[in-house]
Amino acid sequence: MAHTNKKTNETVDVVLIGAGIMSATLGVLLKELEPGITVEIFERLDVAAAESSDAWNNAGTGHSAFCELNYTPQLPDGSVDTSKAVTIAESYEVSKQFWSYLVRAQLVDAPENFIRSIPHMSFVWGEENVNFLKERYNQLQKSSLFKGMVYSEDYAQLAEWMPLVMKDRDPAEKVAATRMTLGTDVNFGALTRMMFRDLETKDNITMNFNHDVKKLKQRDGLWEVKVKDLASGARRTIKAKFVFIGAGGGSLPLLEKSGIPEGKGFGGFPVSGQWLKCTNPEIVEQHNAKVYGKAAVGSPPMSVPHLDTRMIEGKKALLFGPYAGFSTRFLKNGSLMDLPLSIKPNNIIPMISAGLDNIPLTKYLINQVRQSPIDRLEALKDYLPSAKLEDWELENAGQRVQVIKKHEEHGGVLEFGTEVVTAADGSIAALLGASPGASTAVSIMLTLISRCFPERLNTEEWQKKLKLMIPSYGKNLDNNAELTETIRTQTSHALQLNVEVFN
Repeated sequence: MAHTNKKTNETVDVVLIGAGIMSATLGVLLKELEPGITVEIFERLDVAAAESSDAWNNAGTGHSAFCELNYTPQLPDGSVDTSKAVTIAESYEVSKQFWSYLVRAQLVDAPENFIRSIPHMSFVWGEENVNFLKERYNQLQKSSLFKGMVYSEDYAQLAEWMPLVMKDRDPAEKVAATRMTLGTDVNFGALTRMMFRDLETKDNITMNFNHDVKKLKQRDGLWEVKVKDLASGARRTIKAKFVFIGAGGGSLPLLEKSGIPEGKGFGGFPVSGQWLKCTNPEIVEQHNAKVYGKAAVGSPPMSVPHLDTRMIEGKKALLFGPYAGFSTRFLKNGSLMDLPLSIKPNNIIPMISAGLDNIPLTKYLINQVRQSPIDRLEALKDYLPSAKLEDWELENAGQRVQVIKKHEEHGGVLEFGTEVVTAADGSIAALLGASPGASTAVSIMLTLISRCFPERLNTEEWQKKLKLMIPSYGKNLDNNAELTETIRTQTSHALQLNVEVFN
């Protein structure tokens, strides 16, 4: 099914593959920067944002590094490295500025339909972990991006912040938490669909659902994109000056089909996820925070447990997880053959090397898959001591594909993040990887634009428009307290982020 307000051109400026948050962000950015641009969007499913961008398929955390302890690793000497946290916090501020612009320009619906304020908290127990959290807090205070964070070891204070977490907990246990009231909960699925709805109203934009991209080939300076209409079986070829592969777990196979040298050597390691969802409304009402803990020793960064207040489909929800699993599918709606078919002569060594280097991860995933309901309840009780099995049910989350890339010394390494792969001529780009992807989508797409549209980016017209959409564009917020406060005041007003709990 295709939606358009103009007859489709067989040659277009841009093809976007995948109707998730990344394609939506890039599509809106490019259309705002260059209103006359022609764009075709292809999505294999029948709706937008049905995979990783969907509310049930991701954490919904506005990843700003306020509470995610895996972004601040502890070094062997006991110090805490905050560089990644600062980068992510700044990137999230860029996203909020762009979303504020969308709201002001009435390109999306009212902000409460996709973003709400909710305190972000980190919670730990045990003397060693408490010492880590205190050092983390002290280091983060050096950046203006973490102004307003509060640290406490006081049992009564923590009970006020998160009553369910402290209920029935041993008062003699050494505990600590940090709290940031500037935190947010984001429904990326809703935001994505809003952006696509706006794009569909623009001239020269065509959305094609139930369309599967079969082949990508560059010929005479243009990309030939061969697609199949899954409803009718019809096939056609679109020529494009630029192609973006933003298909989540489906990006790697498409990158391989492109044949660009820059895409060789990449592999993917799929990881599935599950949540425990609270079914007792009384318990849901008692928790108003995103509480992140520390991953167990030997477990991967993606396993950081969190007890999350969410707003999904207009209703308040409480989730705990994620519980990891393993599937050979690259997408929730993918094929069991996705992983085997992704193995090529150019990436088999990196994939084997990464596998050998990550045997503990394999063991961890096996143990997660074998967990019983009682095992999952015990993990929940670390965060909610009074939890009862009858108040929770298991909900399947999204599928993630972690990036495996070449490494001179190790042959291949497993990356826990996002990777933008672009051709030397800037004519095609692909996004691989996972968290904190959606939250930092705007910064990621700005990086892509700088690589793929460098000449247009440096024009006065584009620079002026970018600064209108993102007032801090070209400036650094870290250690610029005055600018950070100004920007946050503006975005909080535009996005209505002036409350600490859900209404």
